[in-house]
Amino acid sequence: MKVFVSSLITGMEAERAAARHAIHVMRSEAVMAEEFGARASSPQVACLQGLRDADAVVLILGDRYGAKQESGVSATHEEFLEARGRKPILTFVRTQDPEPDQTAFIREIGEWAGGGLYQTFTTPENLGDHVIRALRDLELARAGTPLDPAALVRRAVDIMPEQTRDQSEMQLHLTLAPGPQAALLRPAQIEAHQLADDLAQRAYFGQPPILDRRIGIDHRLDDQALVLFQGDRYHHKAEIRLWGTGCARLVLPIGRSTDMGFAALIEEEVAERIEAGLAFFAWLLARIDPTERQSHVALAARIAGRDAMAWRTRAEQDVSPRSGSITVWGREGEREAPVQLTPAYMARQALAMDARTVAEDLLVLLRRRWKDDP
Repeated sequence: MKVFVSSLITGMEAERAAARHAIHVMRSEAVMAEEFGARASSPQVACLQGLRDADAVVLILGDRYGAKQESGVSATHEEFLEARGRKPILTFVRTQDPEPDQTAFIREIGEWAGGGLYQTFTTPENLGDHVIRALRDLELARAGTPLDPAALVRRAVDIMPEQTRDQSEMQLHLTLAPGPQAALLRPAQIEAHQLADDLAQRAYFGQPPILDRRIGIDHRLDDQALVLFQGDRYHHKAEIRLWGTGCARLVLPIGRSTDMGFAALIEEEVAERIEAGLAFFAWLLARIDPTERQSHVALAARIAGRDAMAWRTRAEQDVSPRSGSITVWGREGEREAPVQLTPAYMARQALAMDARTVAEDLLVLLRRRWKDDP
């Protein structure tokens, strides 16, 4: 395994040496900027390329932030931004009086839910011990079934609800397939009331919530999956479905009723629903897989239903709430086909760190399906 060491170089020589030694102890290859030698590209471009070729990143932070690059952030910050959502980042912090920019940087990392927490260290020797343990945990997490990206992407589509012609209410379907594929929950854990209670609590009171607190939630087992639903047993208005592999599906009501009896798809509300769903998925994986055995995820999304009248922004709807187009009829198969990003799989941490970007891209793909005018 190649491990890129990211930190300031000047003033952190002892810490970098300790990290290099720890990586070698774990029989991995340390990728160090000071060992690159002469290259045609600039030093920072060379560093970023070395990071891209690595399998994991050890990020070491002290009091100093470092000189800002043309991007407006330090070289170490650039390396973090390049790695996040793509590679495991093992972060180690020792600060006494950090610079303001460094404080903000550390806070950014600390807010990385579901994988961005950092460890503190006191000495280079102490840092080396932490790096050894973190790399060992990472190797154990990866020791199972190898990642199969194509299978991961297919699973995200396969767990979509079956399309039915009699569905009228508009719904957002959002699915998550984590990998490498593994059994995360035993049957007894799937049936445990605590799991259902935790899911309901997060769905009602999470920030943001994904279910309407005015409507009760029931739950049942269906084909080895735990299902929390609102509505009756055979007609779910909203649904959370979780399999033992960590695959999950959300069915969320969407669309604003109009005076004409149709539902207008409001762009901002679709975006908010997608972001809320991604935040729920990030929380869910942290709940059922806290040691991050599953390192990557694939997503799929679609909007289904027959009542849609138009795709509009809030401003467009407020200006003309009674007008719209029903040209969506006759193209249901195309409209309701799932959309996926390119590539359709990503590092698990992207659910938290890059949720806004992922949501924006899924929104654009859905809008292309549902909005007829450019």
